[in-house]
Amino acid sequence: MSEWGIGHSTLSTIAGMFPPRLEQLLRADGVPARVAARFRLAGHEAFLVGGSVRDALMGRARADEEFDFATGATPDEIHGLLSGWAKNLVTIGKEFGTVGGIVDGRSVEITTFRSEVYRDDSRKPVVAFSGDLETDLSRRDFTVNAMALRLEPSPEMVDPFGGLVDLGAGVLRTPLDPEISFGDDPLRMLRMFRFVATLGFTADERALDAARRMAGRIRIVSAERIGGELDRLIIGEHVEAALWGFVESGLAEEVIPELPALAVEQDPVHHHKDVLAHTIAVVGKCPQDRTVRLAALFHDVGKPATKSIDRGGVSFHHHEVVGARLTRVRLRELRYSNDDIDAISDLVYLHMRPHTFKMGWTDRAVRRYVRDAGPLLERLNVLVRCDVTTRNEKRARAIQRRIDELEERIADLSQREELASIRPPIDGHQVMAHLGIAPGPVVGEAMDMLLEYRLDEGPYDVEQAYRLLDGWWGERSSSGER
Repeated sequence: MSEWGIGHSTLSTIAGMFPPRLEQLLRADGVPARVAARFRLAGHEAFLVGGSVRDALMGRARADEEFDFATGATPDEIHGLLSGWAKNLVTIGKEFGTVGGIVDGRSVEITTFRSEVYRDDSRKPVVAFSGDLETDLSRRDFTVNAMALRLEPSPEMVDPFGGLVDLGAGVLRTPLDPEISFGDDPLRMLRMFRFVATLGFTADERALDAARRMAGRIRIVSAERIGGELDRLIIGEHVEAALWGFVESGLAEEVIPELPALAVEQDPVHHHKDVLAHTIAVVGKCPQDRTVRLAALFHDVGKPATKSIDRGGVSFHHHEVVGARLTRVRLRELRYSNDDIDAISDLVYLHMRPHTFKMGWTDRAVRRYVRDAGPLLERLNVLVRCDVTTRNEKRARAIQRRIDELEERIADLSQREELASIRPPIDGHQVMAHLGIAPGPVVGEAMDMLLEYRLDEGPYDVEQAYRLLDGWWGERSSSGER
């Protein structure tokens, strides 16, 4: 039994048993009640379902919460009831029974009672509309999302599968046999671990067993949908538990095979039993920043390919270079945007840079570090700090001191130089005018030379730039490179 005293063996429509936290959903002038009233006047019932009900029961409701409704009305009838009433009507999902819009500034989606079943070889669900609410709820992912709130004519909770009990226990259980639920939509296996990460719930053992047996079926799900779930999982407060489940279920082998491959690599530096344990610990230490956490997830994927053993022990020289390349390939396959791919792979590539300056930070090193990190500088420093998981307190303090020194040097140089915009004092047009040359690769080479001098020596004036340019041009002339 749950804290609300509702069992799960039969359909329960219990009136008058609502905790205070649901009051915000029951207000007569609120968006949920207004939607329900509009549909009832037209002869239909519209039940509030899904995350808004679950989150309200948990006390997690947000001011920007979206409202999902299930109804017996057809997609055309839903369209007609929202047209001219809701703003910004969205009909792109109408073939799947869903029409959305904005009511009083809140996003609403109304969907005809349905069931979704994937064909064995299809990436798109085949949607069949059902005639009742209980069937619709039975085809949802987990019991905590398979509850409905009837708002008209009087409030009632509909909980045919024991969602309230599971919500109170913090358990993720499927309404039907997990093989049926995961067969309907294999993405639910990954979503299970997303809810582990975001809600802190524990997956039901039967659901875990089914995921282990059916992990390969996630291959029929589109890369975009998988990436969307991975994004939600990675920013969860309980991400470490979710990632362990992701790996142990076999899903990681299908989605990011580079991740479970880390389990076979010993990590002598961080003193974890393997690099996988270190990686998951680093992700957990990072703030809930999607870009930083994804970079942490991939930061050591180059280690298996770069492992070497010599008299000094095990090493992974240049694993950040290999890792950045592998990261690009994997994120591209998961259909991440080019901006995401660039940022995450650049963080992977640069995450070892601070460790190469054990003897201190010269001005030249600081300038190059800032230039190479660019807009990722703050995130890179965060990742480098979180990458310290060694149990050797002396070594951990030494690494943190180096990063402290780096940040102090950046702040110091920023006061004396314009580190945020490191560039030569003249531009390409001035180079062409001074040398009397047309646009082309030579101009780029000249600008690169001037930039390298800026990085090595610090700021210099226009007169010095022209002297450098003349000297460089003279060397090219004598060598016949013009």
